[in-house]
Amino acid sequence: MSSILEETKYIMKKYNIKANKNLGQNFLISEEVVEKIVESADIKKDELIIEIGPGLGTLTKHLLEKSGKVICIEIDPKMIKILEDRFALYTNFEIINEDVLKVNLQEIIKKEKRTCKIVANLPYYITTPIIMKLLENKLEIESITVMIQKEVADRLIAKPGEKETGAITYSVYYYCNSEKILEVPNYSFIPEPEVTSEVIKLKLRKEIPIKVKNIEKMFKIIKNAFMQRRKTLINALVNTQIIKNKEEANEIFEKLNISTKVRAEELTLQQFADISDNIEIGGKI
Repeated sequence: MSSILEETKYIMKKYNIKANKNLGQNFLISEEVVEKIVESADIKKDELIIEIGPGLGTLTKHLLEKSGKVICIEIDPKMIKILEDRFALYTNFEIINEDVLKVNLQEIIKKEKRTCKIVANLPYYITTPIIMKLLENKLEIESITVMIQKEVADRLIAKPGEKETGAITYSVYYYCNSEKILEVPNYSFIPEPEVTSEVIKLKLRKEIPIKVKNIEKMFKIIKNAFMQRRKTLINALVNTQIIKNKEEANEIFEKLNISTKVRAEELTLQQFADISDNIEIGGKI
């Protein structure tokens, strides 16, 4: 029996805690996975780590030993007492009892004046909104190392045009270089989730990988394209009124040398950028 498992069972018994299904809680009990997350995050001694959803503090303990400061953002008030008790002697520990989607992360990072990295075992039910907040808010962060559901992870780190591609694939590719770190079986948690997990690392790009006139417009087009992903891209864009009619769509696609039968997931990010640059939403450019 691993020491993390023993420790987790002890804490759960001491504080009379059960995993909250509504908050997507599954407590990590694998020494190997914890070590791999910390190692792959490549934490330096003077850096700020923001940990989202620390739960019982299994990962937090290791982050505190490696970094300059750890700020934990935890929504569950039951976990706050546990975390405060566990890490009372650490001077580099801070906790915020709030929904991460409501926290002003820019303000926190700016105040700390340190290189910042995100490390988290994210609740599956809210993975995508959290990742998009971290990326779209253009935070001053170096990397995001997270454990999430494998199916979502594969979609996040796919290259545009691959089988797993979804709308979020293009966003992640635009902002980050990504890599798979480790597949995590469900027996690495208590209680065991029904799905396999995966640790991935997103390193924020220093340079944008494509040229596009209007980023927001391009991502609106991508989002609408994937709302009807089983249809051809032209039909999806016409049906969602991104392009006025098929005649106009055919004209634009032929000009850009893009097949009129192509589906959204087959396009590169640059091709979406080219489409964006060549239309006004709902009408001609």
